[in-house]
Parts: sequence; C-alpha cells; structure tokens
Amino acid sequence: QVQLAESGGGLVQAGGSLRLSCAASGRTFSSYAMGWFRQAPGKEREFVAAISWNGICTYYADSVKGRFTVSRDNAKNKVYLQMNSLKPEDTAVYYCAAGRFGRNWYGYDYWGRGTQVTVSS
Repeated sequence: QVQLAESGGGLVQAGGSLRLSCAASGRTFSSYAMGWFRQAPGKEREFVAAISWNGICTYYADSVKGRFTVSRDNAKNKVYLQMNSLKPEDTAVYYCAAGRFGRNWYGYDYWGRGTQVTVSS
C-alpha cells in the first residue's frame, strides 16, 4: 500500500515556474514507477510525465517536453515535477500516481488527491 500527497501548486504568471512534490508513505515506494497526470475542468485526465523506479527512465507528454522535468529521491520517498515556462494551458489539477511505468492512467495503482496549478496570462 502506498499513500501519496502532492504539494507545491499555486498561482503563477505565464512564463513562471513551479515545483510540485509528491510525498509517499510505505516501504515499497522505490519499487514503483511514478507518474504525473493533470486534469483541467471539463477535460479528461492527461498524462504529463513518468519516471521509472530507479529514476533512469523518464517519459514526457509532447506538450511539456523541454519545459517540465520529473525526478525522484527514493531515500526521501519523494517525486518531483519541475515546471518551467508555464503556459495558461498548463492550468489543471496535478496528480501523482504510483504503478507501472508508462503514459496510461490505468497502469497506476495509487493516486494522490491532487494539487491545483493555475497559470495566469
């Protein structure tokens, strides 16, 4: 069992940066790939980024490639999403998830409650 809690969301102007954190409880955190997803009002949940259990492999949605960076610290049971050059279309609730490496939400078994990111123009 893994419990996840996101933090670091907020309001930022376009072009700004935010760093999201996801804290995990449970001794098995390091055995899971971690993903970040987002959901904007009226839209479907969207894959953002994923990182393998050991941090070696990363995978990004085309819409965030070159702007967002996913990383993890297994010693601290944390995963991060550094978001730079933010755009208004990045506005959404951001969720972290633990499970199988990839872009498909159904591959992830555990989810946090989300943190709101709002980018003003």
